[in-house]
Amino acid sequence: MEIREDDSMLIKLESACSDLKNLLQTSISMDSSLEKMDKSFDSFQETLTTGSRRVAHLQSLSIATKALDTRINRAVSPALSLLDNFKLSESLQRKLLDLSSKLSDAKAPNKRLKRLKKYVDCVDKLNVAIDAISQECEPTIQKLQEVVEFLSRTKATDQYRTLRLKETLVTLKALYETEVDAMRFDGLLDEALMNLQDELEVLLLQLRHQNIGETQGGGETVEVVAAAELGSEKEVEVLRQISETLANNDCLDIGIEIYVKVRYKRAAKALMRLNPDYLRAYTPEEIDKMEWENLETAISLWIHHFELAVKTVLVSEKNLAGQVLGGIMDGLIWQECFVKIADKIMAVFFRFGEGIARSRKEPQKLFKLLDMFDSLEKMKDEFSEVFGGEAGADICLRFRELEKLLVHAACKVFWEFGLQIEGNQDGFPPPTGGEIPKLVRYAINYLKYLATDTYSAAMAKVLRTEQIWKAGILSKRESDENLLKNAITNVMEAIQRNVEAKRSRYKDKVLPHIFAMNTYWYIYMRTRNSELGKLLGEQYMKKRYKIMAEESAYLYQKQAWGSLVSLLDKEEMKKVNKEAIGAMVKGKIEAFLDGCNEVAQRHKSSYGIPDGDLRGQIREATVNLVVPAYSEFLSSYGYVLQEKSYLSPEAMEGLLGQIYGGGEWEKDGKVVLRRRGSRNRIEERQSESVEQSREMRQFRRSKSNTSDA
Repeated sequence: MEIREDDSMLIKLESACSDLKNLLQTSISMDSSLEKMDKSFDSFQETLTTGSRRVAHLQSLSIATKALDTRINRAVSPALSLLDNFKLSESLQRKLLDLSSKLSDAKAPNKRLKRLKKYVDCVDKLNVAIDAISQECEPTIQKLQEVVEFLSRTKATDQYRTLRLKETLVTLKALYETEVDAMRFDGLLDEALMNLQDELEVLLLQLRHQNIGETQGGGETVEVVAAAELGSEKEVEVLRQISETLANNDCLDIGIEIYVKVRYKRAAKALMRLNPDYLRAYTPEEIDKMEWENLETAISLWIHHFELAVKTVLVSEKNLAGQVLGGIMDGLIWQECFVKIADKIMAVFFRFGEGIARSRKEPQKLFKLLDMFDSLEKMKDEFSEVFGGEAGADICLRFRELEKLLVHAACKVFWEFGLQIEGNQDGFPPPTGGEIPKLVRYAINYLKYLATDTYSAAMAKVLRTEQIWKAGILSKRESDENLLKNAITNVMEAIQRNVEAKRSRYKDKVLPHIFAMNTYWYIYMRTRNSELGKLLGEQYMKKRYKIMAEESAYLYQKQAWGSLVSLLDKEEMKKVNKEAIGAMVKGKIEAFLDGCNEVAQRHKSSYGIPDGDLRGQIREATVNLVVPAYSEFLSSYGYVLQEKSYLSPEAMEGLLGQIYGGGEWEKDGKVVLRRRGSRNRIEERQSESVEQSREMRQFRRSKSNTSDA
């Protein structure tokens, strides 16, 4: 076993020795190859060095060629783009001429709108092309200039090519200085813009306000309807596109001028169909010369037309302006254009309203001033919405100024009315028969009308506004009802002072009481169960006027009949003897009857009680006072009288009935008894009917309505 292991080891050693020999042999062979390769590399390096020296000049030429190519491409590319834009501009101009011809031939509205839209689109494209030419031309010239200078400096090409490039540069400069500006300002684009201005005006003129004053007469009220859209969607779109095209081509001022001129003309013409001729007179002097009926009609029309102008016409114009001009200058221009249109129209309405407020402060104007103020108050929010923003600030300011003028005017009219009543001492005697003065009738009906629902709220608001202006917004505020109540109470007290002043000027002893009785009774009866009576309160009216009328009636009865009844006093009869009693009785009865005739005559000629109900009450009270005393006197001393020679108590009652119920008078002043219900009674009822109808009669301008002749 040991021998075999030694043999194996020997075999391995021999094999390793053989491998080493082979490795050494291979190394020797590789070393020889490396020597040969080194020699080859040296030879190749020498060859490369020689080649590099030979191509160095060509490399320099290649770099120069690339730089020249870059400069040429930098100049040629913009030039090619510029050439394309020139070709596009020429094509668009031919198309524009063709569209212009077709547009002239189009008659149908819809067809014409379609062609007009294509025409505007073509104008926009031509404008873009010319803008591109204008923007690209100068940079292209600059780059060509750089190439020419480079070639001239480096002599990278022959002189012939450089010369041609210089000629091209000169030609392009001349084209830029002459043709490009001509394309924009003197060429077909300019002509197209002129046509668009005409088309804008024509199309704007076609948009009309419908159903305003077309069927109604100048004096009829036209219903205020919601603002309508002016023009169809296509018309508005074309108008918007034309406006923007003009704005993009430096024609904004012209476009705005056309828009404002045409739309003002259309809005004004729509309102002129209402025949507002009353607006021609607007100064206070002109208004003062107008007849009251005409002025009253004019104010009513003004109120309605003002509302119609704002809510219908101008709202439509505002919507149109926003649709057509809203895209220009980020929406900053359209509101100013609308305000320019509205300002001219509103100025006419404002100056008329201001003229009314500044005109003479006559009492009957109060109600029309309140109508004007109330209409402005109702429109305030909508007016602010229509003219809101910086552009409409001046119009809103004038609106507020007009409201202020109306508030001052209404308050001044009302307070001056009270002063006129109190100071109505014209030197003329009071009513000769104790009748109710015209001034009282006018004033009571005036205040009754003011206290109605139609005017009470507006008058209270006017008074409160004036109070705030005078005392400040932080002052203690009264309720509207108390403000109006206090104001009317002041006038009622002025009426009472006026009545008392007239009452004191009577020389007759009975007439002052008849006058006061008639007047206070009239005031009480005309105000009870009315808005005025409710406002002042029943207790106030009774205390001030009913009780005053009753006290005056008592004084009248005492003065007119009390002295006659005292003649029938029997106390004196007890102091005389029987022989003298007959003569005294006859004397008393004769004096009594003569006094009755005298009082009856005075009632016929001087004393008057126009109110039938009051007259009936006075008659009843007088009968209750006179007839029992007369009857008792006759029954007590009838034995000394010839009864047939004197009136019976029934006849005396009839006499009193004639005095207060009407009768026929003979020339000698005696009363002829007749049945009630005669012509005089009919006339009284007619008089009462006429008086009631006068309550609602319109207040007249004449001075006679406020004076007591």
